[in-house]
Amino acid sequence: MARICGRFDRLGLDDPGRTCRLGIMGGTFDPIHIGHLACAEQVRENFGLDAVVFIPAGVPVYKKHLEVTPAHHRLEMCRLACESNPFFDVSSLEIDRGGDTYTVDTLRELRAHYPDNVELSFITGADAVLSIIKWHESSEIARLARLIAATRPGYVLSDGQKADLRLHADFSITYTEITALAISSSDLRLRIREGKSLRYLAMQCVSDYIGREGLYQEAAHE
Repeated sequence: MARICGRFDRLGLDDPGRTCRLGIMGGTFDPIHIGHLACAEQVRENFGLDAVVFIPAGVPVYKKHLEVTPAHHRLEMCRLACESNPFFDVSSLEIDRGGDTYTVDTLRELRAHYPDNVELSFITGADAVLSIIKWHESSEIARLARLIAATRPGYVLSDGQKADLRLHADFSITYTEITALAISSSDLRLRIREGKSLRYLAMQCVSDYIGREGLYQEAAHE
């Protein structure tokens, strides 16, 4: 059986009589920042998740026209950021698989790996969930996992938008509001190019890694 991650590879196997809840946090994470971490932690608490696994994208299809930082750097930054939280772990599943990154393929691998007593919840932003009906094999995504859409104060989907999602696919989408953190990876990359600090915006270990490796020094990302 293929290895998913270190901390939670046997989730559900050692306690087969209990329902376990696994959150999946996908993304480019270029770089990972405290907004990603805060969202995952609040969703974990709100829904009683046993664990959250961060899965950095290998070749994100929707960003193929952009230059993305090499996968091994993004993976290592995620590992550093998650190390201190016992409920978090990181998987290289999408990077190791190679080729274009599709959420449905990742969910299929996770479903095949974990026993039936493990429930999968895919965590995404409320803005991203609006495009889910256009994702590759979206109806299969709906079958494999519950979707948790994280909203923030000032950005709430209207009843009409939610109804539109229900019309296009049988998605089980749960909405939860999280603390507003106006941080984006593109903002952090810009700050680095301008010689500004990432203090309180990214974990210090991630900031140190960026400095050691000389990442984001040139305007290679758009």
